[in-house]
Amino acid sequence: MIAPGSVIGILGGGQLGRMLALAAAPLGFRVHVYAPEDELPAADVSFAVTRAGYADAAALAAFAGQVDVVTFEFENVPSATLALLESLRPVHPCHAALDVAQDRLLEKRFVEELGGTTAPYAAVDSVADLDAALARLGTPAILKTRRMGYDGKGQIRIMHPTEAAASCAALGGADLILEGLVAFDREFSIIVTRGADGSERHFPAIENHHRGGILAESRVPAAVSADAVAAATALVVRIADALGYVGVLTCEFFDTAAGPVFNEMAPRVHNSGHWTIEGARTSQFEQHIRAICGLPLGAADLLAPAVSMTNLLGDAALGWADILSDPDAHLHLYGKSTPEPGRKMGHVTKLHA
Repeated sequence: MIAPGSVIGILGGGQLGRMLALAAAPLGFRVHVYAPEDELPAADVSFAVTRAGYADAAALAAFAGQVDVVTFEFENVPSATLALLESLRPVHPCHAALDVAQDRLLEKRFVEELGGTTAPYAAVDSVADLDAALARLGTPAILKTRRMGYDGKGQIRIMHPTEAAASCAALGGADLILEGLVAFDREFSIIVTRGADGSERHFPAIENHHRGGILAESRVPAAVSADAVAAATALVVRIADALGYVGVLTCEFFDTAAGPVFNEMAPRVHNSGHWTIEGARTSQFEQHIRAICGLPLGAADLLAPAVSMTNLLGDAALGWADILSDPDAHLHLYGKSTPEPGRKMGHVTKLHA
């Protein structure tokens, strides 16, 4: 158990790290952020900051010497960085979870081995591979990089086989995956917290609406059948157990007539769970802090019949005055300086009767 008064190290300094730091403070923990960027929203609310690269072994060792436990707020941290830190301090989740989540091909194979259903897919390392995959999966289909893509980046929709060569070249020509389209009614996510002792807490299923590949709004509870929620939750629990996972784990699904289809996993707190700050008895951020420190997990039930969360993308955050005039709106701004199109600048949560 990591006792209050200890220091939690967080790799990454974005808004998720910021909200983790804010959740850690009431429990008596301090946060030390490690990230290379100049602008770090998490740094504004943290006890200490190290600005250094993820391959800087000396800086990582010094960082480890100043913290009691390490976690991360985004999944593109190099696995080697976590492996080094694991030799010095407890790290949750472990780098095995990161290895799976960082590679879309490995992720799908891993989930299938656990009995989950995924979209049809094929590995692509050449135009010939892509031609063969398109012949099997058909069009339209989505070509994605196996690594690093997020919020709609690193992917191209292919509408006709003649687009294969250009699409393959645009994404680097290798280490790609082609996914067939899935007919679905809605997208939803399941967030599970797992403690080191195997204890679990499940948040209600979350219905998600995207625009341009970026999450725009989440609603709870999701308009998904109880059977679909149960099946999806059971799969997330199997994933967490198989990885010996500690912390918050999020998995996204398509709701189809044949049951839930796994889309992707995020080994961290997740944008679709921001509503939990006001809308759940224990937020996803506090649950993650509790889990990685070995503390008892909190209750995860709703505090209102329904909750919605809307992302403030780009210039939408400039409407903060109007948002604050709404007595039902809970505004969260992330302290980012430049409201670029599609950039997550904040979010608004509302509890509904």
